Amino acid sequence: MISIIMPVYNEGEQIYSNIEKVMNIMSGNYINYQIILVNDGSKDNSCNEMEKLYESYKNVSIIELSRNFGKEAALCAALENASGDAFVIIDSDLQHPPELIPEMVRLWREEGYDVVEGVKSNRGKESLFGKLAALTFYKLFNKATKINLSSASDFKLLDKKVVESWKLMHESITFFRGMSAWVGYNRIQIPFEVKERTCGMSKWSFKSLVKLAIQSITSYTAAPLYIVAWLGLIMLVIDVVLSVQTLIMKFTGKALTGFTTVIILILGIGGCIMLSLGVIGIYISKIYDEVKGRPRYIIAKKRGKGFLDEK
Repeated sequence: MISIIMPVYNEGEQIYSNIEKVMNIMSGNYINYQIILVNDGSKDNSCNEMEKLYESYKNVSIIELSRNFGKEAALCAALENASGDAFVIIDSDLQHPPELIPEMVRLWREEGYDVVEGVKSNRGKESLFGKLAALTFYKLFNKATKINLSSASDFKLLDKKVVESWKLMHESITFFRGMSAWVGYNRIQIPFEVKERTCGMSKWSFKSLVKLAIQSITSYTAAPLYIVAWLGLIMLVIDVVLSVQTLIMKFTGKALTGFTTVIILILGIGGCIMLSLGVIGIYISKIYDEVKGRPRYIIAKKRGKGFLDEK
């Protein structure tokens, strides 16, 4: 049984036709499957369209969250509640091509790969700034964590044992792409081209992407804290050099008024201190979130088959 997991947020215009397209591909390749839709607090008619799908098809199940918790939480809700021998994660807007799912299943079933992950051969019609920002993030993430996520995506197939290992990680703030890479296992990559959306707009704003990038890096490494320590060491060395220079100039009678130098030093040191406090503050906030122990998501209701608590 293949469980196809789709987080849904304000996709009412296209969700019905997209699900039918996935069904046609799966049925045409004689794959035993179920579809689990996670309504992540949609504000449009997504809920009504999902209800129609649930009423029309026996292999469609719905998890409805109590509010919008974000895509990461929606994925957690599905993976922690769905049953199946393997799980395929795919975006409900079908920018991930469902035509590749049969090949993913073949690589898992016939060649024994535990993880089949889709990697982007291109980033579609993304802006130049967006591409540069993504490239910068992946390089920083790789340097800091030693986990290479270049061109990675959430589009992947995971064997049941991989998901069971993933469940052992209980952090409140999650980064699914990094967590699924961290667990390891026998994996293979399959390239795909990002498709254009047939309607609607991306739900990711620049602000939300920056927040995700900061959370992702700080969740996997303490490298920024070490950067703070090195920054302090560099400032100490600069201070020693300037102190020696000042004393030499004083004893040789060449001392001049150094108002400009003093202002530059004060601003530089002040900026470094504020930056250091900001980095430390981010880690403290993460500790605060983890200590509170709040759930990643709250499920309002579930409908359909294919859940672990099914009687």
